Amino acid sequence: TRSVTITSADQSMFEKAQGEQVTLPCTFELSEEDEGPLDIEWVLIPADNQKNEKIIIMYSVDRVYDQYYAASTKRMHFTNLDPKSGDGSLDILNLKAADTGTYQCKVKKAPGVQSTKMQLTVLVKPARTKCSIEGSQEIGKDVTLKCVSQEGSPLLSYDWRRVSGSQNLPATSVLNKNTGELLLKNASQEYSGVYSCVASNRVGTDECSVELNVTPPVNTAAIIVGAIIGTLLGLSVLCSIIFCFCKKHREKKYEKEVHHDIREDVPPPKSRSSTARSYIGSNRSSLGSMSPSNMEAYTKTPYSQVPSEDFERAPAQTPAFAPSKVAAPNLSRMGAVPVMIPAQSKDGSIV
Repeated sequence: TRSVTITSADQSMFEKAQGEQVTLPCTFELSEEDEGPLDIEWVLIPADNQKNEKIIIMYSVDRVYDQYYAASTKRMHFTNLDPKSGDGSLDILNLKAADTGTYQCKVKKAPGVQSTKMQLTVLVKPARTKCSIEGSQEIGKDVTLKCVSQEGSPLLSYDWRRVSGSQNLPATSVLNKNTGELLLKNASQEYSGVYSCVASNRVGTDECSVELNVTPPVNTAAIIVGAIIGTLLGLSVLCSIIFCFCKKHREKKYEKEVHHDIREDVPPPKSRSSTARSYIGSNRSSLGSMSPSNMEAYTKTPYSQVPSEDFERAPAQTPAFAPSKVAAPNLSRMGAVPVMIPAQSKDGSIV
């Protein structure tokens, strides 16, 4: 018996760039013997066999159902607004890398069932391509120019060209189109200039550039000598700072010790009473050397002549002397030696 038949072209592979759109064909013809309701169903078969198939969109009983797959919302719909006319093709807008996979179109009208599969690959254009230089840019050295794209579907291909000066690459250069490395052997000053790298795949290209400046070798001996001199100068400055700090610390310590010693060696100041006692003692000692001839003069000197700034006695302790009764000083207690004075007796002899 005759049943529903898929009439779309037998195209199983589709390649598109990210952001573009694609139409997956699924046209069919119905048979008069098919009496059941018409169902059209699009299913995404993931590349990972561990994951289940996902229904993207479905037409059944004159109605479209497109809420099964959240990622397809407003991006996937039937090409024909009336799929039962024989066109169940699927349009996918604003393609994303996650849309890559196997798509199956099933057309069912009992008792007939037909399906077709096709592979969709969403390619990402090269993007964020960066160029860099590896190695010493000195005459006679080997220099490597590197080119890498942060985004882009494989297989990526890289190509270098010289922008400034001669458009041709140096004769000693070696290019690896798969890794994007350009090796310049035994570089010379003629190699200096701007180099450009173009990264490409089947859906697009991206470009970056870098400037190479080959210079004479650096005088490493002078650099080493300069570094040594600079280090020595730095050490000398540091030593000077430490010496000054230590010297200042020692001076401060010496000043503190000298100040402390002076305060310990100085005797306490004499009180006024001790001064007075020393003054009286000196007067008493002087009495021992006095003769009776000068004793009278000494007795006439009152104690009131003791300097008031050297001796002050409390009023209660001041002795009261009767002006008419001045006792003669005790010469023995004062340590005075008595002097023998010759006298004449009545008979004329000397006693």
